[in-house]
Amino acid sequence: MTGSRIDNLSIAVLLPCYNEAATIGAVVRGFKAALPDAMIHVYDNNSTDGTALHAMLAGAHVVRERRQGKGHVVRRMFADIDADIYIMADGDGTYAPEDAEELIRTLLSERADMVVGTRRGVHDDAGRHGHAFGNRIFNILYRTIFGPDFTDIFSGYRVFSRRFVKSFPAVSAGFEIETEMSVHASRLKLPVSELELDYGRRPEGSHSKLSTFKDGAKILWMFAMLMKETRPFAFFGILSGLFMAASLGFMTPVLAEYFATGLVNRMPTWVLSMALMMISFMVFTAGLILDSLARSRAEQMRIHYLNVVVRPYEASISTAAEIVRRRDGTARFQ
Repeated sequence: MTGSRIDNLSIAVLLPCYNEAATIGAVVRGFKAALPDAMIHVYDNNSTDGTALHAMLAGAHVVRERRQGKGHVVRRMFADIDADIYIMADGDGTYAPEDAEELIRTLLSERADMVVGTRRGVHDDAGRHGHAFGNRIFNILYRTIFGPDFTDIFSGYRVFSRRFVKSFPAVSAGFEIETEMSVHASRLKLPVSELELDYGRRPEGSHSKLSTFKDGAKILWMFAMLMKETRPFAFFGILSGLFMAASLGFMTPVLAEYFATGLVNRMPTWVLSMALMMISFMVFTAGLILDSLARSRAEQMRIHYLNVVVRPYEASISTAAEIVRRRDGTARFQ
């Protein structure tokens, strides 16, 4: 495969798209100008507005993914495309192709496996207050559950190493895929970085495909499932605590009556409280067992990650640093 080269490192630009005919042509041309020799891959997700044609005319390599959802598209891209560095962006024109060089420089100089372009001004995006509020809440929730590695888990502008792409399982179907990427990096303790970038607004005629409540519910469900898979002791510990609290709530008045009168008049309530207590113990035990399994799975994933063959980056770091020092447009990847 041919591609943009930084000391023989190939670069692939990945653009998942659904009905982005109004913007995809300009996005492809922007990346071709920023990275003249890069391979631009547009994966069309059943668009009905001519997105594939506009991308093809702009010079992109176009593939169709029939299964609806961004997660399906990203999984297909990561499986199909072979490169040393992968740049993923959206086709809606909200991310500047010119920032790709800085993201790549950060990936190389910090020897990271993923660099996330955090979005400056995302909360002002076309007045979508519901999206802005959801972004804040979910980012806080992420840092509470999975750790402080990321401040913008929903950013679609990311750069990956080959090692990350070829070890990422990608089980999500929709927009939850960015959350899964972040959890994967946090779970394996991969070297990651963030770079704050300007976030543009969609041009007239381009509309967001996100639904504040529907997609928010999907992401919340994904949080729960990822917590169950990656932190089962905490997940089942919380469930165990809820069952125990309910058991104690039913049990307390029965015990109070027993110590006062020596009688148990509400036997069904007592039986229910004891059943809930047994369930609490069982759930806690399940959490202990699954926590050991989760650690074993993480070890296996880490071993697979380490077995992915990557080209050495050392010779490329000086080249990337030089590009950053000369941002006047005279320096380009060769």
